[in-house]
Amino acid sequence: DADDDLKEYNLDAYDDDEEDEEGERMAMFGNAKSLAYHQSNAEDPYITMEGNDEEDEEREDLQVLPTDNMLVAAKVEDEVAHLEIYVYEDEADNLYVHHDIMLPAIPLCVEWLDLPVAKGATDTNSKGNYVAVGTMDPDIELWDLDTVDSMYPNAILGQGSSEPEPAPDTSHNPKRKPKKRKKSKKANDSYHVDAILALAANRSHRNLLASASADKTIKLWDLTHPEACAKSYSHHTDKVCALAWHPTTPTVLLSGSYDRTLVAADMRANDTTQQASRWAVDSDVETVSWDPHDPNYFYATTEGGMVHYHDLRLAPSSPELTKPVWTLQAHDSSVSSFNVNPTIPGFLATGSTDKEVKLWNVRPGAGAEAGPGMVVSRNLGVGKVFTAQFAPDKEVAFRLAVAGSKGAMQIWDTSTNAAVRAAFANRVGPLGAGGEVRERLVGVDEDSSDDEEEGGVEPGGGAEGGTVDDGWESVEEA
Repeated sequence: DADDDLKEYNLDAYDDDEEDEEGERMAMFGNAKSLAYHQSNAEDPYITMEGNDEEDEEREDLQVLPTDNMLVAAKVEDEVAHLEIYVYEDEADNLYVHHDIMLPAIPLCVEWLDLPVAKGATDTNSKGNYVAVGTMDPDIELWDLDTVDSMYPNAILGQGSSEPEPAPDTSHNPKRKPKKRKKSKKANDSYHVDAILALAANRSHRNLLASASADKTIKLWDLTHPEACAKSYSHHTDKVCALAWHPTTPTVLLSGSYDRTLVAADMRANDTTQQASRWAVDSDVETVSWDPHDPNYFYATTEGGMVHYHDLRLAPSSPELTKPVWTLQAHDSSVSSFNVNPTIPGFLATGSTDKEVKLWNVRPGAGAEAGPGMVVSRNLGVGKVFTAQFAPDKEVAFRLAVAGSKGAMQIWDTSTNAAVRAAFANRVGPLGAGGEVRERLVGVDEDSSDDEEEGGVEPGGGAEGGTVDDGWESVEEA
């Protein structure tokens, strides 16, 4: 009998706990009371493998400290476009690439954002570390700078944000290839149709981003609803290449164009083509910037190497009647970069395609001594200068970040230059030991094989913290 054969295994009591000789039940974890516990793995004699030092070192390298300064640069190398996120350690004279982000198209402009952006609704009270990138394509990509090895942007502003159309059915004719969907090249009120040439984030209304394009329009985007453009403006008759929001009246936007005009317009105006103040300049506009120390004035630089200084309150009735406060022939070539020091009044920096970076001191007043005067001119070995930007924090107010056509980044501590110290003696720190200050120029170490054919100082040329004399010209030495 089968039942008799199974009795010897006592299957009816199979799930019952066994009892030891003393009558105690033997549970699966019945001896847990005798286990030893250690607060640290280092105290456990049975753990002999040490932690992974390589992982700890990599984690330490990725850590960004509150005292670090971050920079973002767009770069094209071997036909590959990407963003490079730098970390600058001022006390250690150290500049290095923290991580990079691959881009699908050639970048033309970048703008930092402190508002987290994603597909769908965004909380305007939240903070983030993002960047908007304008490229040769008519779309604007928004990337999270705190995410390493990002594969896709957090959001796309423009026609590229829409879901792709399904491929057409070719089953009835297998030889017929599906046609690629072409983006519209006709300017419209919903999105750009040509390259993005300038971006400007509104620091008062953090959800607003303005964009300028080669399609001759300016678009206003609400980042809390990035699916569509909020408003479109047609203030210019040619490519729009420069934008700047007013620092104290955050609804006023300044724009510059290849049509050789400057426009200051209130973005709340219903009529998008009128009710705007206009000024004329000598050639195509390169950059525009408000004076952070007196928002009644603004600057504009041109392809002809000029810097124009205008009073917003003296807008002409016609562009032909434009009268600037002063003009300056800063360079022989186009002034491709311009920046006003946000901490030190009257301290300006210009960069040009002539490969020179020049520092200026604008003296206030109306006498013969008033107006801009050159402090120093220098070739920093970055090639044609594309950007020259002062640090925004007062602790490092004299640091100037410069980058150009060689793909090199340099950080110049301008306070260590004798001519700058003389011009801004009341704003620089005390002299170092021995009454001397060593010149500080910090760059990323590059292999010599990466040098371009064009001349100039090798990227990173001049030892960090050392003195580099090549390419100098100052008002005191001239």
